[in-house]
Amino acid sequence: MQEDCEVNGPVIRHLGDTALSVEFGNRIDAELVSRVHAFDAALNQLCLAGVMETVPTYRATTVIFDPLTADVREIEAAVLRLASTKMDVRPAGQLWEVPVAYGQDFGIDLVDVAAHAGMSPGDLIEAHAGPEYSVAMVGFLPGFSYLLGLDPRLSTPRRSEPRARIPASSISIGGQQTAIGSLEGPSGWHVIGRTPARPFHPGRMPEFLFEPGDRIRFRPISAREWSELDRGAARGALVAERVDG
Repeated sequence: MQEDCEVNGPVIRHLGDTALSVEFGNRIDAELVSRVHAFDAALNQLCLAGVMETVPTYRATTVIFDPLTADVREIEAAVLRLASTKMDVRPAGQLWEVPVAYGQDFGIDLVDVAAHAGMSPGDLIEAHAGPEYSVAMVGFLPGFSYLLGLDPRLSTPRRSEPRARIPASSISIGGQQTAIGSLEGPSGWHVIGRTPARPFHPGRMPEFLFEPGDRIRFRPISAREWSELDRGAARGALVAERVDG
């Protein structure tokens, strides 16, 4: 089987006999994410035989295929053709307004993160809820959404000792990233809030709320509003609101 190859930047890496990774860089960068998303969309339009799924990340797209029906050389050739052509920028995805209860029991690290940034807790909430974010990738846990657009002032090194678990749907900061959590699980990120929205809810349509390329706005809410919305979300309500489309 062909070894790693590079044409105009991208590198193909084989992941066993059922997948390959097409890597475009090694950094967190909006332009790089846009390139990955454009490539992923163009590749999916080809409907290559045997390709079952593609998974875009910050810097690469993983192509998962059925080794019994896929022609790996055809997939590689398609990847290289796409890499050598100018791809249209993928249109911006759905815009969501996501309610978040910040601080106190919902965000046990908010005061510490604010102190690290040299801000009051209120200023940190305003700075975090101010930008429009984009979903760079979904992974780690089902529905866990990594977001681009964090105010650089809020960048905070990960915890020296990760927690064994943090609550589902936590809003957290790790390094220069912020994220919307999904399921309860381990984390070394700093928890600053929690949304009643469920990015992943088995049995709900859609089961996964956010997709790569979607846009996110946070709306601060009170503890009382969080409880009311959480009850609806537990029954399958989306809670996060589509702002357009």
